[in-house]
Amino acid sequence: MTQLSSTRKTVLSTIIIGIFLLYSLKLVQMQIFFYNKYEGKSTGNSIKIVEQTPLRGVLYDRNLNLMVDNIPSYTVRITPADYDTTMSPLLETMLSLPKDTISYILQKYKKYGKYHTIRIKRGAGFEEIGWLEENSERLPGVDYVIEIRRGYHDGFSAAHVLGYIKETNENDLKRDSFYTVGDNIGMNGIEKSYEKILRGDKGYNYILVNAARKTIGRFHDGADDKQSIKGRDLVLSLDSTTQATAERVMHGRSGAIVAIEPSSGEVLALSSSPDYLLSKFSDATPAEYMRELLANPLKPQFNRATMSTHSPGSTFKVLVSLCALELGIINEHSTINCPGSFTYGKRKFRCHGAHGATTVYRALEGSCNVFFYKLIFQIGVDRLNEFAKKFRIGTKTGIDLLEESKGLIPTSKYYEKVYGKQWPKGILVSVGIGQGEVSVTPLQLALMTALIANNGKTYEPHLVKGYLDEKKKFVPFHFDEINTGVSPRNVAIIKKGMWLVVNGGLGTAKNIRTSEVVVAGKTGTVQNVHGKNHSLFIGFAPYDNPKIAVAVLFENAGYGADVAAPVAEKVILAYLRSTGVIKKKKPDTQEENKKNIKRKNADTTDLLTLIDED
Repeated sequence: MTQLSSTRKTVLSTIIIGIFLLYSLKLVQMQIFFYNKYEGKSTGNSIKIVEQTPLRGVLYDRNLNLMVDNIPSYTVRITPADYDTTMSPLLETMLSLPKDTISYILQKYKKYGKYHTIRIKRGAGFEEIGWLEENSERLPGVDYVIEIRRGYHDGFSAAHVLGYIKETNENDLKRDSFYTVGDNIGMNGIEKSYEKILRGDKGYNYILVNAARKTIGRFHDGADDKQSIKGRDLVLSLDSTTQATAERVMHGRSGAIVAIEPSSGEVLALSSSPDYLLSKFSDATPAEYMRELLANPLKPQFNRATMSTHSPGSTFKVLVSLCALELGIINEHSTINCPGSFTYGKRKFRCHGAHGATTVYRALEGSCNVFFYKLIFQIGVDRLNEFAKKFRIGTKTGIDLLEESKGLIPTSKYYEKVYGKQWPKGILVSVGIGQGEVSVTPLQLALMTALIANNGKTYEPHLVKGYLDEKKKFVPFHFDEINTGVSPRNVAIIKKGMWLVVNGGLGTAKNIRTSEVVVAGKTGTVQNVHGKNHSLFIGFAPYDNPKIAVAVLFENAGYGADVAAPVAEKVILAYLRSTGVIKKKKPDTQEENKKNIKRKNADTTDLLTLIDED
């Protein structure tokens, strides 16, 4: 019996020791091998990480006039863990939110955790915040914070340039770990293309909380906190005065205006019409306004300056002429006979008149079609395509916007693909005068004009010059040079031809000749099978020392000389006056009053009534 008892004790002791060893090993495993895992869980229950959202960088024009600012705004939030959902109907009523908005938002962001604060309304008013203060005791889990919204200048829109910000969606969160739920992100324009520079760097505060999630202090007395860093303030190339003028003369019409400084590639103005109100997007994307924009057949959000492609019409003759000069097909003395029409096969293509023996100068001045009908057959589409690329025609210009189209300068391969190997060569006739399959953007035309004005060289077109550092010192960005490599002598021939267009006796744009400054340019009228012709004009000034190059497109407006050219003149004069290149005109008060009366009925008046101010 004693021996059996001893055996039992031994077995029992062994079991107890075994269990103790197992627990000891588990404890060692937890303390050593899984320390980080369990330590993280423990710390997560006692430390609350609070993000500091950095201030977004603001936007200035080239003269440091503020274009986009940060304005304080109230945002109402909910912490789901503490929120009483029975209060949602009352809260929605007092915050003017549609029914069931809160339940939808809570469900949408449920997966991010019950302790993650969720924004339910941006841009809350003083009365709404006052009501929240008065009723805070019966609204657990509801609070408000002061955040920023974007504020915009009243004198112009520049919607397609500036763009707007919106709240991040799931795709944004997946693409970039920088963002968390409720953050803002650039949606389009400069706000999007310069997002990483504008957004700044986040800061973090480490707060000690108890089991009830109540703050009890700062972790390490705040020694580990990180301060947020404000985003960079950008200096744009836009000139506010010129931008406002471009928008004013475009008002009520569809089209675009782009103005570039020839020596630098800096975009002085970029207007696409119709546009939209950026102020509507200050606090949150407005559903009703978005529906209006999307339903508008004119597509106000579409950037016609960089994305719409149209045939350039006779403005393209400038490039065709320069290509022929560079290839040695013609020189400044060469003549091509224009009997008033050109026959290819069984088709006769007419000109505006019988110009006789025509030089490149006279061909540009009078916009002789026959000259270019014949010239394109000697150049060929493939050589023209290669030459056009030097001017960023038929390819993206490289502008610092993400929204840009390439356009098209057709090649023989393109025609083979569309029409077969035996494609009809008569198609070339329309290419020579910038019609048919040839398509370009207004931005490309403006860049081409700037390159010609600056003797074949400039820099990639850009809308942002640089940024202001912490000491408000300007730091420029670098942009690649565009060097077409064309002969300065040949460029001079083209410039003289463009001078004749405005200043010659037979010039198609002699109606915009002014004593204030010498302008050179080229008109264009593009046939439109769906309605009135499209009106175009390209030009630069002053002729001897170009400071601005401009391209104007009006859709369904008429002749280039009648519509686009006078508008281009107004944009040119606005910039040269604002910069002091030419003196500002003193307004005639009586005449201005007459103009203002006309503008009140602008919806039904002709375009020339809309643009009757300098």
